[in-house]
Amino acid sequence: MPPRSHATGRQVRLGVELRRLREAAGLKAREVAGLLNSTSAQISQMELGFAGVSEERVRRLAAHYACTDEALVDALVAMATDRTRGWWEEYRGVLPPVFQDTAEVEHHATYLREVVITHVPGLLQTADYARALYTYVHPGLPESELTPRVEHRMKRRTVVTGDNATPYETLIHECALRVRVADRSVCRAQLQQILDQIEQGHARVRVIPFDQDGFGGAGISMMYASGSVPQLDTGLRDAPTGVAFIDAGAQLKQLRTLFLRMRGASLDPAASRDFIHRLTKEL
Repeated sequence: MPPRSHATGRQVRLGVELRRLREAAGLKAREVAGLLNSTSAQISQMELGFAGVSEERVRRLAAHYACTDEALVDALVAMATDRTRGWWEEYRGVLPPVFQDTAEVEHHATYLREVVITHVPGLLQTADYARALYTYVHPGLPESELTPRVEHRMKRRTVVTGDNATPYETLIHECALRVRVADRSVCRAQLQQILDQIEQGHARVRVIPFDQDGFGGAGISMMYASGSVPQLDTGLRDAPTGVAFIDAGAQLKQLRTLFLRMRGASLDPAASRDFIHRLTKEL
């Protein structure tokens, strides 16, 4: 089977996890190639996500690597045999790959946690709010590229509003709620959208107020997507060149610690709802 022309984020992650198991076992790619009657180059393609791998091969590799974590092996098999073509695939070649990879991570998550400081979370944005953000950041973006970005962001919301909604908790700094990315009517509608999502049970929202003492996390925005097993958790952080996907265990632990620390600086859900409601009255 020829290598894929492109690998999705999920396919890349499968390859990363297979490489980690191999390295933990102290084996070289050429040694594994002999086991599978393959070549080092083909093992490399598999571990980069550009070559598919069957369930039988995943289980053989896991056994050869002395991996006894059955839940992890089953999760890797599910990744290897997943043939899902989600709604995000229609944007491949239209939007940069990070758009599809983000939606894919969210789709497969079992729980989503997010921290935002300066803007309302994408999963809670209205179309007008999203359009205002994209227009400001990319002022020369033609309508043919702006519209798909807004559409994609709106479709992302289905992960927390659909029939099989993923539990979602977000910490929103007061700054994000007060910054007017557009006119008063757009911002008022955005705050109402958040309240509606809270009321419908689609989001657990906590507000971090300006007057919170000892809050040093103003430079931190992130999403934490829990996987089907802890080893497959994924962190997403804003970076100068776009979204950075984090899968290293030590870094994921740091993100979990940061989230809990920042949650401790937030209002409880009921007080947060009342806080947002008061802000809508000010607009």
